[in-house]
Amino acid sequence: MTSVMNRLSKSAMQIKLTFWRVVFLVIMAFGLYSTFIRYFRGLGAVSNMTDQFPWGLWIGFDCLCGVMLAAGGFCMVGAVYLFNVERLHAVVRPAVLTAFLGYVLFIVGLLFDLGRPWYIWHQLIYMNPHSVMFEVGMCVMTYTTVLFFEFLPIVFERLNWKTPIKLINKIYPVLIVLGILLSTLHQSSLGSLYLIMPSKLHPFWYSPALPFFFFGSAIAVGIAMTIFESTQSAKAFGRQLELPVLVTLGGALLVALWVNALLRFEDYFHRGLLRQIITPSYEAYFLWLELTLTFVIPITMLSFKKVRLSPQLLYLASISTVLGFITNRLNIALIGFETYVGHHYVPKWTEFSITLMIIAMGFALFGVAVKYLPIFGEEHPAPRVPTDEEIERALASPVLTHAGD
Repeated sequence: MTSVMNRLSKSAMQIKLTFWRVVFLVIMAFGLYSTFIRYFRGLGAVSNMTDQFPWGLWIGFDCLCGVMLAAGGFCMVGAVYLFNVERLHAVVRPAVLTAFLGYVLFIVGLLFDLGRPWYIWHQLIYMNPHSVMFEVGMCVMTYTTVLFFEFLPIVFERLNWKTPIKLINKIYPVLIVLGILLSTLHQSSLGSLYLIMPSKLHPFWYSPALPFFFFGSAIAVGIAMTIFESTQSAKAFGRQLELPVLVTLGGALLVALWVNALLRFEDYFHRGLLRQIITPSYEAYFLWLELTLTFVIPITMLSFKKVRLSPQLLYLASISTVLGFITNRLNIALIGFETYVGHHYVPKWTEFSITLMIIAMGFALFGVAVKYLPIFGEEHPAPRVPTDEEIERALASPVLTHAGD
């Protein structure tokens, strides 16, 4: 323990200011200033939310998108421990780390959005089991606790504490089942929140199938985020995932995107919206942007074997996927309500600054964890071009065989 603290203190003394570190400090400064305004002058002084538009950027991005971006944890854990995809074992730790940080920061975001955040614990006492929001809150709290215990062995391994690792390993199967169950419940329940608003949410985004769409998008984004974070870690820390792992993730992402795209198309066709979608309008422009980023670009890219065999191109496809589904959640939370409310919602700069502060905290904490904890296990050299033998083995991968050309 002492050696770890000494290493941290020495590293802190050797930190040099770079461009991105300066940007981080500026973001944190503005974010802390906005935080001061939020807690000392109230929501009205720091946001453009109103009684007609009570769910703004913090719910749309910090909560809806934050939970979705953290879905890699239950996706990878389920793939490895339930479906026995051993090849993906290397991505379990970074996925669990991303999920744990994502849910912690999701709770931080809630503390800004709630009118009286110091009463957040009241749902444990004044329960309303008939409320979807109660179910979401309980699942989030419980799943965050599960992620904490799933993450603890990584810390204990770094500290070389063997006894606590053995104790957690005994209950690990229970943690796996609980984590997958709880995450499945509340990922879909976030969509259920909007089922009570058929007259308020625009038909482009309101659907009785919203719970299924939210769950399906969480799986696709969970896979895409795993590709994204592994590539970012490779650039920053000289580590990378093996090519077969990335190939498997790319093939799985292609399948997940096709499933989501077909479900969306069937829903639009069943509700007779296809002609309305191709008619230019304010809402249609945002829907076109969403569909292009979510499906058109990544599906087109991933349909080629050369893309699925290239870590750089897989990275670009994952970015498009993540941005597309973020656009989808923001369309549901913001754009879809503007027609009913009768005016556009434009967040204040303080709303943006707090959101950017939370994002910056997430990147910083992930970087610190990867640097000082055995997140990726054995260290790998910097990214390199795969050899012919690696390409041949990747081409023989079952994922590529079934994903098609």
